[in-house]
Amino acid sequence: MPTEGAHDLRHHGDAEVRDDGSALVDLAVNVRADTPPAWLRERIAESLGSLAAYPDGRAARAAVAARHGLPVERVLLTAGAAEAFVLLARALKVRRPVVVHPQFTEPEAALRDAGHTVDRVLLREEDGFRLDPAAVPEEADLVVIGNPTNPTSVLHPAASLARLARPGRTLVVDEAFMDAVPGEREALAGRTDVPGLVVLRSLTKTWGLAGLRIGYVLAAPDTIADLERAQPLWPVSTPALTAAETCVSPRALAEAAHAAHRIAADRAHLVAGLGAFAAAGLRVVEPAEGPFVLVRLPGAAEVRRRLRDLGYAVRRGDTFPGLGEEWLRLAVRDRATVRRFLTALERALDPADR
Repeated sequence: MPTEGAHDLRHHGDAEVRDDGSALVDLAVNVRADTPPAWLRERIAESLGSLAAYPDGRAARAAVAARHGLPVERVLLTAGAAEAFVLLARALKVRRPVVVHPQFTEPEAALRDAGHTVDRVLLREEDGFRLDPAAVPEEADLVVIGNPTNPTSVLHPAASLARLARPGRTLVVDEAFMDAVPGEREALAGRTDVPGLVVLRSLTKTWGLAGLRIGYVLAAPDTIADLERAQPLWPVSTPALTAAETCVSPRALAEAAHAAHRIAADRAHLVAGLGAFAAAGLRVVEPAEGPFVLVRLPGAAEVRRRLRDLGYAVRRGDTFPGLGEEWLRLAVRDRATVRRFLTALERALDPADR
């Protein structure tokens, strides 16, 4: 089971659109386009009048708890899901953590930074990057997996993930993109019958709040207490708390549900368009269930560079353990953007246009 590798665990999609990439059409970052909506921006702006007071997270915490039908003792608000990974790595006393890859690399990076030796379970392309619970070692006392998984866009059955639970094991399921799945099917958020379950949620993806940093943890009260002790005082700002409370309101949940169906339709349009390049060796990992798709393409690194020249940023895949240079991740965008992107991809793949 691999424990080391040359993958850059700190590389994220935003690197594609910083500096000289800021003018590119962004298919690299998995934040929903045209967000945050005006009504959410207005609520956040209203909170600025309270900046002189220290943040009070009680209302936001209660709102998140009510959204998932949980007591507040099972909720911890964090500065994005990324902070939660750091808290887990620092606060939990584990001996053999395992991260299921390919997936978001920050959990492993946080564990390594905290001094842990991390084992990897690598899901295989020939299996569609789908989980076999038996592949996870019995002696693992911390297991981390994403659902739907970034970057593969695989949605694992909740029953399969629940089979990973064991007495004495912490099972961390990163559901940062679950609200982009229609009906949030296969979600474990809100479950209290799975021993050791920790669910992470992000509000930055669907609502375009990456710059505000807001997410939360759902877990047993004793786990929440351990994580809370590892947090600094007032870790979540007043504007972020306002955003959390607003994003779990009935209006926001209805909009997110509508957006999830629109994303599914736009993703189907993207996947159908990519099918035209099968003769060039392009293959999409299907069925894709997240707001992004993973593709394998010969010469992907050069194609990515050519796409940049044509005005489009896509996410390189070789920084994810289990993937190599032939992989790219594409964020789902509206149909007009996708049509223009597919035209650019055709040019990028045309030998005569080189």
